[in-house]
Amino acid sequence: MERKHERLATPWAAGVAGVVFAVLMAAAIILMRIALPDGGDATVDAAQRSAVRTALELLPFAGIAFLWFMGALREQAGEGEDQFFSTVFLGSGLVFVATLFGAAAAAGTVLDEGQQNPPFGRGFAYALLTTYAMRMAAVFIITTSTIGRRRGALPRPLVALGYLAGLTLLVVGSSVPWSELVFPAWALLLSLNILRGRRPAPPQPATST
Repeated sequence: MERKHERLATPWAAGVAGVVFAVLMAAAIILMRIALPDGGDATVDAAQRSAVRTALELLPFAGIAFLWFMGALREQAGEGEDQFFSTVFLGSGLVFVATLFGAAAAAGTVLDEGQQNPPFGRGFAYALLTTYAMRMAAVFIITTSTIGRRRGALPRPLVALGYLAGLTLLVVGSSVPWSELVFPAWALLLSLNILRGRRPAPPQPATST
């Protein structure tokens, strides 16, 4: 009975963790885009450093929420999931988090008041976030959508939207500004769909015997 209760709680955990990740990740991306719009060499002022500092404080919690989101999704898939897609799902998610944290560490160089123009760290952070992290996110989206389609766990419109979002991040990369928001937007839609599917059934009227 306890194991069954854990299984029933898994979709709720995935949905909540996905919403938390989507909100934190979107906020961090917006702040980073405002502070470092193109990863160029322009001097960063106090307001931009403050935006970067806030984004860096959000990213660790976004990464933790994503790991929880990923683990809950994998648990929900069950023991019958395809091993190939499971490996790609897990690998792309872990590499995404590692790359995200690497970008955060590199972006922290702009907080050095004594270094007015740190182009290397800034450009490195920009490349990690907009190119490498987002392409790992694209693989994660496509794999998750494929698993959801094969198991019938996701509605067809959401699967199609997932493939479109994944291909967009995979092909577009950093060439289209703000395209990074596609990933948290997809995660939010997926999480809301999971939470919507867990709505309790309306109580049945009592029948007389």
